[in-house]
Amino acid sequence: MKDLEYIVNGIIVEDENKAEQDEARKKRMLASAFVMVRNKTGMNRKEFAAWLGIPYRTMQDWELGNSQVPEYVLRLVAYKVMIEKERGNI
Repeated sequence: MKDLEYIVNGIIVEDENKAEQDEARKKRMLASAFVMVRNKTGMNRKEFAAWLGIPYRTMQDWELGNSQVPEYVLRLVAYKVMIEKERGNI
């Protein structure tokens, strides 16, 4: 049986706390990944936000885990950083 699951009347029920913990873990992982991508540029938050055209507060919330960066945005930002580094632009 998986962690935090139990059986009620023959039905496996997942603990709601596990789902919340999984979501919080995912948010932290995405936040860390975003910070790692930014760190590859050597830019601080303000510079990086301006370079990307993303509001500073939005990016700050992503990095602090207050809100979740959409995965597609993280992939696009990582791709942009990779391309610009290859071109020698950052």
